[in-house]
Amino acid sequence: MLVETSKANRHWEQTYQGHPAMYGMEPSAAGVHAARVFSEARCTTVLDLGAGHGRDSAFFAQLGFTTYALDSSAVGLVQLSEHARHAGLTDLLATIEHDSCEPLPLQSESVDGVLAHMLLCMALSTEQIHRLVSEVQLVLRTGGVFVYTVRHTGDAHYGTGTAHGDDIYEQGGFAVHFFDQALVDSLAEGWHLAALHAFEEGDLPRRLWRVTQRRMDL
Repeated sequence: MLVETSKANRHWEQTYQGHPAMYGMEPSAAGVHAARVFSEARCTTVLDLGAGHGRDSAFFAQLGFTTYALDSSAVGLVQLSEHARHAGLTDLLATIEHDSCEPLPLQSESVDGVLAHMLLCMALSTEQIHRLVSEVQLVLRTGGVFVYTVRHTGDAHYGTGTAHGDDIYEQGGFAVHFFDQALVDSLAEGWHLAALHAFEEGDLPRRLWRVTQRRMDL
């Protein structure tokens, strides 16, 4: 049985409540890469999907991108809003509370770039992941770029803990959907797959993929 998305949302709400700005406000490596890709593609408006407390969103705004930060955690977004106010970024940064299982609350073809750092490998079914990527495709302008990172089936935690089906495994109360190559390929259908980069982070280490793909004309 798949994990309820609401359970994962509560996990992050409690986590940000107990550990404000838990990742610090320096951008993630994925955020730095995405910013470089966005700049090369001459993006002006970007979406940070699953922004958390907003370290990458703030980084994008500091670089001059008009930035939408979407996350299910009201607590995390409040922390981001406070940071944006102190940093003088409120004119470039908008926060929107949003459940990733719902349609994206943006107009069609309204952004040039999207980052989803570790969002797609949360407790989402394959069907929900496909639906979300289709939503990303709709809000991107033609030629827009989508960067996402996920843990994959070569990760040390794959196949351990509580199995929920659909390559979702739960350890310590936190569920992860591990990606295989077939899922990456299927999510790239109708897109131009520009790059697939394997990397590691953390003490295990966690094994991840960074995927960059561009929206073609629909």
